[in-house]
Amino acid sequence: MSEFNILGKTLLFFGAALIILGGIFLLAGKLPFPGRLPGDIIIQRKNIFFYFPLGLCMVISIIFTIIFRIFRH
Repeated sequence: MSEFNILGKTLLFFGAALIILGGIFLLAGKLPFPGRLPGDIIIQRKNIFFYFPLGLCMVISIIFTIIFRIFRH
């Protein structure tokens, strides 16, 4: 294969991924999604508010793991 074929396929893959991701972001505002999941880290002090979505990170990690294992075979 020439370098242009590989580059073309790579660009098409990332373009399709961006289109899918954009669609997810457009639909995310319309879906009833809980703002905070169990496991999220929230620290509130007098002048500081820290929020780390650990629960959401774990959910996304599990979803990506399943997707990558499906496409690996």
